[in-house]
Amino acid sequence: MTNYRLHYFPESGNSYKLALMLTLCGQTFEPVWTDFGGGVTRTPEWRARVNVMGEIPVLEEGLQRLTQTAPILLRLAERHGQFGGRSDEERFEILRWLFWDNHKLSGYMATYRYYRAFTPSPDPAVLAYMRRRLDDYLTILNGHLLERPFMIGDRPTIADISMMAYLSFPKREAGYDLTVSHPAVNAWLLRMAELPGWRAPYDLLPGKRLTCYV
Repeated sequence: MTNYRLHYFPESGNSYKLALMLTLCGQTFEPVWTDFGGGVTRTPEWRARVNVMGEIPVLEEGLQRLTQTAPILLRLAERHGQFGGRSDEERFEILRWLFWDNHKLSGYMATYRYYRAFTPSPDPAVLAYMRRRLDDYLTILNGHLLERPFMIGDRPTIADISMMAYLSFPKREAGYDLTVSHPAVNAWLLRMAELPGWRAPYDLLPGKRLTCYV
């Protein structure tokens, strides 16, 4: 059995992606809380020791340190034989949605939510700009999920695990009530929460929390 150590902080949706994937695959991991709010990931010492990219999460797999959630999810799916593609077409679709998620949905939601909830005086104009982009991305996702139960068809994959992460935190943090604004997305999140072993973000990612201003 592989020994995993996950460097994380509780508010990180990207950390949640990996913690949830490992949990759903029946794997355990050692949690390594990281003082992101205290700026440790910006220090030369931490970057030299843990991740030269200065980012969380980092998954230690034996003696290897892995970074960037999408390739890690692909690696875990292949290793543990779960939540991956079963054909060339499915593998292409998973990659397509993973790229879209990282570039658009998670990319904007992570920034918007952090700026809105975890900084004391966010600029309303900046929030409004990011909100307009997110409204568009969530509308695209909602329309896609009106036609299928999961992202690439009738079963969940790492594409679902990746895209659900930032949408699974308490709604007050991002300020979206998906039950009203995007009901197909909300129904999909409820289906994902029925998977055996599923746990909410703050249940999987314990530790000192950032100050929340909303």
